[in-house]
Amino acid sequence: MSKFRDLAAFQPTSTDYQLLPFRFTRLRGNDYVLTNAAGEFAVLDRATLDRFGKGTLSRRDAAFGELKGKHFLADAGSRVAMDLLALKLRTKLAPLANFTGLHIFVTTLRCDHSCPYCQVSRANDDRREFDMTDATAMKAIDLAFRSPSPALKFEFQGGESLLNLPLIRMIVAEALRRNQTEQRDLQFVIATNLALLDDEALAFAGEHDILLSTSLDGPADLHNRNRPRPGNDSYERTISGIARARMHLGKDSVGALMTTTMASLSRARDIVDEYVAQDFGGIFLRPLSPYGFAIKTKFYQAYDQSKWLDFYFEGLDYIIELNLGGFAFQEFYAAMILRKMLTPFQPGYVDLISPSGAGIGAVVYNYDGDVYASDESRMLAEMGDKSFRIGNVHADSYEEIFTSEALLGPLEASFAASAPMCSWCAFEPYCGADPVFHHATQGDVVGKKPLSAFCNRNMAIFRGLIERMTDNPKVREIFERWAYSA
Repeated sequence: MSKFRDLAAFQPTSTDYQLLPFRFTRLRGNDYVLTNAAGEFAVLDRATLDRFGKGTLSRRDAAFGELKGKHFLADAGSRVAMDLLALKLRTKLAPLANFTGLHIFVTTLRCDHSCPYCQVSRANDDRREFDMTDATAMKAIDLAFRSPSPALKFEFQGGESLLNLPLIRMIVAEALRRNQTEQRDLQFVIATNLALLDDEALAFAGEHDILLSTSLDGPADLHNRNRPRPGNDSYERTISGIARARMHLGKDSVGALMTTTMASLSRARDIVDEYVAQDFGGIFLRPLSPYGFAIKTKFYQAYDQSKWLDFYFEGLDYIIELNLGGFAFQEFYAAMILRKMLTPFQPGYVDLISPSGAGIGAVVYNYDGDVYASDESRMLAEMGDKSFRIGNVHADSYEEIFTSEALLGPLEASFAASAPMCSWCAFEPYCGADPVFHHATQGDVVGKKPLSAFCNRNMAIFRGLIERMTDNPKVREIFERWAYSA
């Protein structure tokens, strides 16, 4: 006879438990997904969900331990689980207190490319009146250092930002000078198509540890079709620029983003293969946004959201296939969502923040001194709609800009937890808010969710990720690695 009783003898025999706050929705077939405020999720069949909700789920039920461990239920009368749930939620929301960390300087609207999907309403490369001046840049630097964030990232955009390299030099020098006393974690990024990357720019980037961000839409024929320039050599210049940047600055010094067009939709694998061939560690499969020349050329209207989702999941499944075969490669948008699903941390991506990341996560200083709450706000302004212009560096103080109604109004309306339909959506803990997108597409910063491409796209991806984790434990292991590296 054993001296020790079985573990089951020490388990409470009562089924008494209290439900903790949760939401649920049908996942597929007879399966339902439950989520809580901290982003934990569980998948239950209908019968188990019914017993759980009625308070009759047995402690010996296979789902009981998971639901208790993830804080969907707690022992009757205990506050421990509620306190732990609150701690997880505080951890997720804590980064909001840092306020604005990303400061985008639009150094010029001039560009040497003529991309039909361009979202920034570029200007010809001889139109210097679209360059930011030194005086405007100095005022923008003043505002950036007023931010309470311990980490500041200055990102230089265009147009083609390298067409105004002297201004970038000035901003970097002045920011470094001020940071001798400010002591912030200061980073610099130049967004460039790399076509104009020369030895001078490389030496400057190397001297100040400046990262480069570029565009790569896929194989040569697709990239050159999407991003035309004189000589039809955009792809060749991009690949050459990536190689030169890595040689002079290091392998991780340059990142790339792609934009999906109608021509891309049938070529998900080709695009992923191009990123693999160029030795990138992952890809961000991005949709097109309804701004700038994308609207003026009716490029966006031809864009079908359901076709984009087919494209996205074809690319994602191919990337999963690569990982299952032993080749490590990420889809970065999925990785950021998985960080919210599988860890207690936030990814910091403005489109996945609630309230909206506009103004909180990023702010844009336009070439003319106007200040916008996000890059999309600036793009919308270039189309003539300045609803999200929050001030001007020459006319307004830091306090006036960041307490303006143009910022606070959309922020107040962008709390997903209190927005119509979002407040009871099971996927709310993973989602964000995009008041600029909804204003641009529906004329309403909250948006009508059944008609929202933002909402429908994200919900499909949330479901797709959970289904893939549920179906294959090896895929979950891959996703967990992505989540902790995002």
